[in-house]
Formats: sequence, C-alpha cells, structure tokens
Amino acid sequence: MIDIHHHLLFDLDDGPRDIEVSVAMAEMSIENGVTHIACTPHANERYSFDPQLNRERLAMVQERMGNRIELGLGCDFHLMYDNIVDALAHPAKFSINGKGYLLVEFPNHAIARNMRETFFQLGLAGLTPIITHPERNPVLVRQPERMAEWLRGGCYVQITAASLTGNFGKAARHLAFLLLDRNWVHFVATDAHSATSRAPNLREAYELLEDKYGQETADRLCIENPRAAFFGEPMPPQPEPESLYPKQSSSFLSKLFDW
Repeated sequence: MIDIHHHLLFDLDDGPRDIEVSVAMAEMSIENGVTHIACTPHANERYSFDPQLNRERLAMVQERMGNRIELGLGCDFHLMYDNIVDALAHPAKFSINGKGYLLVEFPNHAIARNMRETFFQLGLAGLTPIITHPERNPVLVRQPERMAEWLRGGCYVQITAASLTGNFGKAARHLAFLLLDRNWVHFVATDAHSATSRAPNLREAYELLEDKYGQETADRLCIENPRAAFFGEPMPPQPEPESLYPKQSSSFLSKLFDW
C-alpha cells in the first residue's frame, strides 16, 4: 500500500517531535504493508513550509529505514491566500514529489464560495487538487453536496483511514462511508501524526474496504490511485460517481442533490 498523507517528519509541525518517533511510525507502516509514504508537513498560519529542511529531515529518516520503505515529499496544504499565490508561482513546491498532485485542506470554520475558480487556477498551473479528509471538516459534514462542483471540475478526494474505523466519531464515519457509496473517494490515507493516538494504521482500513466493497475497490483506494499520485502518473479509470450532477426538475426550488 501507499500512504500519500502522513506527517512522518520530525519537529516540523504537530507530528513527531524527534527522529525516534518518526522511525517508529515508519516501522508501523511497514508492518501494515505500506511500501511508500508521502511525508506531508503542514503549510499554514502556524507552521511554515521549508522545502530544504523537509528534504534534510526526510534524508535522515530514509537513512535509518534503508531500502525497506520509500519516502517522498508532499504537503498538507492549507487553502489560504498566501499559500495559493505561492503554489501558483511555484507549482512543484507543495505537490507530492513535485509531480502535480496537491493535498488541499479547507478551514474548519468557513469555505469560500469561489473555490471552483481557485481550483481552476491551480489546474492551469499544472496542479491536481486532492481534497483531504472532507468527512472531518465541520462545514462539509453539514454540506457535503458542495463537493460535487469541485469533483466535476477535476478534484479528487482523500478520506482518513481512522475515520472508517470510527476513531474520529460517528459523523466522520457516516460521511466517509456515504462518500464511498457514491464513488466520491479516490484515496484512503492515514494522516498519521504519532505512533500512539494518531498512528499509521492503513491495514485495518484496507480490510474494512475489502470486506464491504471488495478487493478491487480496496486496491484502487490504497494502492493504485496512491501510486499514480506518488509517481505523478495519470489516474487509472475510476467508477462512475453517483449524484454528481443536478437532477432535472421543473421546480427552481427543488433540491439539487438527493442527500
């Protein structure tokens, strides 16, 4: 399996504080059957994003792990004005291994109405947005139908492995499975931050997916699509999403989606 959202690198954000914890998290990932990790430190108001420092920390952890797992770089990219301007000017800076797939995280309190235009501009710059853990975003838990517009525009969606196992509560678990049922999910990743409370347990999520949706779906979400993002390849064919387009209705006030 390939984990494209993982706060593995130490002393950069709210992830591990030292290299020993980073190594422990990498060991846990190997035990889970993970072969590649995109290390994705935050870029937000609290944590600055320093590509050179990130590369140095990655090299230190990779040296400790040898060739038992392959580490790459990405970013937990918060959708704020300064970040967006920087990404448009330097498309390779924040994307996974500099190859175009960009993990984007919305604020918890509000989501701007012009996100379609923002995603369009990022696309023109050669970036493919991956919306991270919408099932944990309070705005999208209340209004998941807002995602349809972004999906129609070419965005992808990543949910958190621990949401499927209930670690983030009933609301997150419910929405995660609802999005899966509608084929609105393209990646499952750990978003791991530690070796304890937010540990990198991708295997349990894979087994849940395999049991409920079959091995083909579990492989697509945990292996095949993540491989495309990690190596900057085109996404493989995806199942047809449901309820992505408004229903035809003669009533202007009718609901657009059958949520």
